Amino acid sequence: MNLLIKNGRVVCPKTGRDQLGDVAVSGGKILAIGAVPPDFRPHRTLDATGLVVAPGLVDLAARLREPGQEHEGMLASELAAAVAGGVTSLVCLPDTDPVLDEPGLVEMLKFRAEKLHQSRLLPLGALTRQLAGEVLTEMAALTEAGCVGFGQAEVPLASTQVLQRAMQYASTFDYTLWLRPQDMSLGKGVAASGPLATRMGLSGVPVAAETIALHTIFELQRATKARVHLCRLSSAQGVALVRQAKAEGLAVTADVSINSLHLTDADLGYFDSRARLNPPLRQQRDRDALRQGLQDGTLDALVSDHNPVDADAKDLPFAESEPGATGLELLLSLALKWGQDSGMGLASTLATVTTGPAQVLGHSVGALQTALGQLSVGEAADLCVFDAQAQWSVQASELVSQGRHTPFEFMLSGTRLPGRVMATVVGGMLVYERTPAA
Repeated sequence: MNLLIKNGRVVCPKTGRDQLGDVAVSGGKILAIGAVPPDFRPHRTLDATGLVVAPGLVDLAARLREPGQEHEGMLASELAAAVAGGVTSLVCLPDTDPVLDEPGLVEMLKFRAEKLHQSRLLPLGALTRQLAGEVLTEMAALTEAGCVGFGQAEVPLASTQVLQRAMQYASTFDYTLWLRPQDMSLGKGVAASGPLATRMGLSGVPVAAETIALHTIFELQRATKARVHLCRLSSAQGVALVRQAKAEGLAVTADVSINSLHLTDADLGYFDSRARLNPPLRQQRDRDALRQGLQDGTLDALVSDHNPVDADAKDLPFAESEPGATGLELLLSLALKWGQDSGMGLASTLATVTTGPAQVLGHSVGALQTALGQLSVGEAADLCVFDAQAQWSVQASELVSQGRHTPFEFMLSGTRLPGRVMATVVGGMLVYERTPAA
């Protein structure tokens, strides 16, 4: 299909482009930016006057709940939520049921996603069989099936020896390990350790649960030269350690979730289970350090940490409720809000959800590596068209995701978020267009 997006503000953080102009799409690729060939005949024209035309968002952390937990999220519903949020590529975690530890399961998931013609699905393979932390998976076979890296999702490794062997193997074949730093013994609480958790009688997760794991990871990296992506950092001390590791030259990247970037433990309210999250919300000093780390490049990407949870699992006492929140449809707006709060320009803000995560993925996505997170002639047309001036309020009933619980619904009550996705294009196909009344 030939698609013409007219009169938009075309912004690409990677190329530095920021100009008014048209974007012509043909055969799934960007044909022209700015001046459109006179013989170009579009089948569909979108008027982007007053709108921003940006690269499609790349999200490095999303649970789609299929297979195994379809009562909390279906592949169709969550990929539809992704394109409604301008997310054109997303990484799904391996803790499905069954676990993504066999090539056939990965191939099946990718096939189902491709049939839906929504966002590009980039699976993480399980690092150990059944995520049990004992036997390494067949990483080569999983990579051949389409995995972009290997991790344990929220299941920490108990054995340092298994982690060392995984790093040695990954280093040999240039794979990336995706690890959320958490000590197994210290990370069993339901809230961040501190005065508030003590007053509320909630079991705490100390910062040491993150920093001890980071020290272990970095020591093993020095020995093995493995490449590691650190998922969803939560503490000021963690940011400082990553900054030191990068200065040392270790092959490490890191991300932060929209929850930790905007909220603190004070936002637990009166035991509101919508704020029951992993990692738990920490103190304001941690949130401020995470914001600064994202701004100065210590943290490479902002992620939705999309984790749909059904009502039965949330409508429980705080400590008994299931952790998680929807995030795909909030990623762009919360990135823009952080950018405004931090005095960042639009291109620099967008880089945290486009160029940054694309660079984390690097060569892991094969032929797509040059297409993700940028607008370039001749590359795949993954586009997000949004109204940067629009304001909207988070209302669970209006979200596309099957899991509609989010702390931002009550935290931002009366507050309007900036930015509204108007259209999403994946591989040259218009997969989402907001109706005027939506």
